[in-house]
Amino acid sequence: MQTVHNIKAKENTRKKLRESATPQEIILWSRLRRNQLGHRFRRQHSVGKYIVDFYCSEKKLVVELDGWQHREENNDGYDIERTEFLQSLGYKVLRFWNDEVNKNIEGVILKIEEFL
Repeated sequence: MQTVHNIKAKENTRKKLRESATPQEIILWSRLRRNQLGHRFRRQHSVGKYIVDFYCSEKKLVVELDGWQHREENNDGYDIERTEFLQSLGYKVLRFWNDEVNKNIEGVILKIEEFL
């Protein structure tokens, strides 16, 4: 069986992404880490050729934060392709705008808890 999680070739990229996390990723990670919601999350986890922001293997949940770069027209196809790939593996993908994390972190956490 082919491995699709945390492929060795993406290890350096994952590390760089963790080291250069956005303020919103830091805020959300502070609420997801250490089983605070009753489930273990990983950050900057690779699934296939993609690296997802947050991942809960137990619930097959991917949480993505979208910033200004996701509003560009040429990024729409990439995000759709990425979501379809993850869903084809049985994952639920929750997407939040960075602005939601900034203005309503409790609402973001509530939506994640509802899925969990």
